[in-house]
Amino acid sequence: MSERVVLVDAVRSPFGKAGSLYQETRADDIMVRVIRGLLERNPKISPAAIDEVAIAAATQSGDQGMNIGRSVSLLAGIPNTVPGYSIDRWCAGALTAVTTVAGAIAMGQYDFAIAGGVEHMGHHPMGEGIDPNPRYLAEKLVDTDALQMGMTAERLHDKFPHLTKARADAYAVASQNKTAAAYAGGKIQRDLIPVAVRSVELGWGMATVDEPPRPGTTVEALGALKTPFRPMGNVTAGNAAGLNDGATAAILSSESKANELGLGIKAKLVSFAFAGVEPEIMGYGPVPSTIKALAKAGLKIEDIGLFEVNEAFAIQVLSFLDHFGIADDDARVNLYGGAIAVGHPLASSGVRLMINLARGFEEHPEVKYGITTMCIGLGMGGTVIWENPHFNGASGKGAK
Repeated sequence: MSERVVLVDAVRSPFGKAGSLYQETRADDIMVRVIRGLLERNPKISPAAIDEVAIAAATQSGDQGMNIGRSVSLLAGIPNTVPGYSIDRWCAGALTAVTTVAGAIAMGQYDFAIAGGVEHMGHHPMGEGIDPNPRYLAEKLVDTDALQMGMTAERLHDKFPHLTKARADAYAVASQNKTAAAYAGGKIQRDLIPVAVRSVELGWGMATVDEPPRPGTTVEALGALKTPFRPMGNVTAGNAAGLNDGATAAILSSESKANELGLGIKAKLVSFAFAGVEPEIMGYGPVPSTIKALAKAGLKIEDIGLFEVNEAFAIQVLSFLDHFGIADDDARVNLYGGAIAVGHPLASSGVRLMINLARGFEEHPEVKYGITTMCIGLGMGGTVIWENPHFNGASGKGAK
C-alpha cells in the first residue's frame, strides 16, 4: 500500500541567542508551546487522531531528555494513547523526524504524525556530554578538525579556494538583508508561535520575534571580525550561524486523509535522501544527498525552482551552489534569508526550511519543485524534494 505524503502545516518558536531570550525557559516547554500552537492552528485534526509524535534533539539529556517525543506529547495535552519517540541526527534531527514518519505514512500505517525538533544551546552547549571514541583519531578515521564544526568550514574554504571569504561575507550580508525584508513584509512572523519567557531580572515576558538577526550588517563590518577557528582564516561569527535556542513542529499526513478532512496542503513530498562525505568537510554533505534525491525523483537540478539551504556556514551554501552552477545571489535560494540571520538551533532547523519553502510555494505558483537541504555533523547531508500544491503549470525554471 502506498500513500502520497503531504505537509499540512508547520510552525516554530521565535529563535533566541543561546542562553539569552530562553535562559530561564526549559527546552521541553518551548517544544510544548510550539506543538500546542500547531494544533490550535489546525482544529480539524483531533489530537487523538495523531498516530505518532517524533521530536529531535541533538543533546538528549536534561530538559531535552527522557524521550522528548513522548514527554512533550503528554505535556502538550495530546492523549496518552498517542505514542512518541525521540530522534538524533544532529543538525538534521527535525528533517529526519519528518522523513521517518513520512515512511510510515507512505506505507499506510499512519494518517497523521507530528515531527519536529528542539535545541536549547544555552542549556546544552554543542558537544556537551559527548565522549568521542579515541579510535577516531588513533585509527585515523577522522582528523581532529572533523570534531570541530568551524574547522570543517575552514576545510571547505581550503578545498574551494575560489570560494573566498569576501564571497562568504557578501552572502552573509544578503541573508541578513533578505531576513530584514521578510520581517518588514510580515512574512516570517505569521508562522511564529509566541512563547512565554521568564527573566530573573525582568520577570515574565513573551517571545514573538527572532532575537539573532542583525539588520544593517555590512560587508565592511564582517571583514573586521576575528577568525576564531584559524589565524587568518575565513570563517567568522558573521558568516556562520550562531548558537541558538528554539523549536519547530510540523503535521504530516497522507494526501487522501488531508483531502478527506478538507485540510490545506503546503507541500507534497517527492523524494528524500541522506548521504555521507568526509567528516572533515561535513558542509559538503548536501551535494551528494541532493544528487541522490534528484535521481530518486527522476529530476534534474534545473527542475528545481526554489531552494532552502541551511546556512550553518556561508561557505557550506556556496559550495552547494557552486557544484550545481547556481549563482551566489540566485533569487531562488533562501527567499527570506536563512540561519546566518535567524539562527540554527541544531535539531530544529530542518522544519524551519520547510516552513520557508512552503511560503515560497504560495508566492511562486509557477514553481513546481523545491528543495530543503542541510549539512550534518561527522560528514553527512540530507535533502528532501517537495512539489508545490499551488503549481499553475506556467513555464520557467523549476516549472516542469
